Amino acid sequence: MGTSIGTYKRFKPHILMVLAQIAYTFLYFITEASFNHGMNPHVYITYRHIVAGLAMLPFAYFLERKTRPKLTIALLLEIFVLSLLGMSLTLNMYFVSLNYTSPTLLASMINTIAALTFVLAVILRLEDANIRNPRGIAKIIGTLVSLAGVMSMTLYKGPVMKSLGHPLIYIHRGNGVIHENWLKGSILTAASCITWSIWYIMQAYTLKRYPAQLSLTTWMSIVGAAQSAFYTVIVKHKRTAWTMGFNIDFWSTLYGGIVISGLVVYIQLWCTEQKGPVFVTVFNPLSTVLVAGLAYFVLGEKLYTGSIIGAVIVIIGLYLLLWGKEDQQPEMKEKEQCSTTNEVHHEDPRMQKFTSDADKFSAEP
Repeated sequence: MGTSIGTYKRFKPHILMVLAQIAYTFLYFITEASFNHGMNPHVYITYRHIVAGLAMLPFAYFLERKTRPKLTIALLLEIFVLSLLGMSLTLNMYFVSLNYTSPTLLASMINTIAALTFVLAVILRLEDANIRNPRGIAKIIGTLVSLAGVMSMTLYKGPVMKSLGHPLIYIHRGNGVIHENWLKGSILTAASCITWSIWYIMQAYTLKRYPAQLSLTTWMSIVGAAQSAFYTVIVKHKRTAWTMGFNIDFWSTLYGGIVISGLVVYIQLWCTEQKGPVFVTVFNPLSTVLVAGLAYFVLGEKLYTGSIIGAVIVIIGLYLLLWGKEDQQPEMKEKEQCSTTNEVHHEDPRMQKFTSDADKFSAEP
C-alpha cells in the first residue's frame, strides 16, 4: 500500500499533464467547430477568461485565504505581463491562426514550445545542461531532435494517407478562407509559441514569490479578460459580434473557460512549481498525436506521411528530454536550499553570531 502511494506521488505530475493534454485535444476541435459556426476568436477569448475567472474565484478565495501572500505593485505588474503573454496576446494570435491552418499543424507547431522553453531555461539557469552527464546530453540532443521533427512536419507533407471513408463527425466550414493561407497561419502560430515559452518561464519566477496557484490562475484570467476585451472592443465594436446563442459557441466557451483556462492552467502552475517549466511543456507532443488521430479517423481530415514521420521524431526527441530531466529535480532543490542557507549565513550577522555562540557552547566540557 505504501509503495503504491509512493509511486502515485512520484508520477502524479506526469498523470496530471497527460490529462491536461487530453483536455487540450478536445479544445482544438470544439473551438474549430465554434469558429466555423461564426464565433469571433477575440470575443471567444474574452468570454472564456471571464468564465475561468468566475469559476476559479470561489476556490481561490476560500482555499488559499490563509496562505495567499500579499499582493504588491511589483506582483500586480508581473501578473499583468503574465496575463498578456499567456492569456490575451498569445491566445488571440493562436486562435486566429486556427482560421488559416488545420488543427494538426497547429498542434505540431506547439511542440516547439518545449524546445524554446528549454533553451530559455538553460540561459536563465533554471535548467541544468551538463554535457559531462548522460542526462544533460540527452536533454540537448532531445531538444535538437524535436526541432528537426517539427521542421519536417511543417515543411514536408509527403503522400496523403488513404482515407478510411466518410467522417464520423462533420464540421461545417462556412467560408473558403479557412485552411488556405498556411503561411499566415504558420507565422501567427510561431509568434504565439515564442510568447508562450516566455510565459512558462515567467511562471517559475512568479510562483517563487506568489506560491498560490489557484489565486494566480484567477488573477491571470480576470486580467487577461480585461486585456482581451479592450482589444476586442476596438476591432469588433459591433454589438452583434458579442451575442451568443445556446449552441456550440456557448459550449466551447464554457469548456475553454472552466476546463482549459481554469483547471488545466492551475494544473500547469502546480506542475511548474513541482517540476519546472520544461517538464510541463515536454508533454505537448501527446496532443499532436491525439489531434492527428482524431482528425483522420473521426473528422476525415487529410493525414500526410510527413506529419506522421515528423510526429514520431518529435516524440522521440522530447521524451529524450524528459528522460534527461528525470532525477534532476531533487538535485536542483537541494542546490536551492544550500544556496538559500548560505545566503542567510552570509547576509545576516545575527545568524553568524548565533552559529558562533552555538559552536563555542558545544566545545565547552
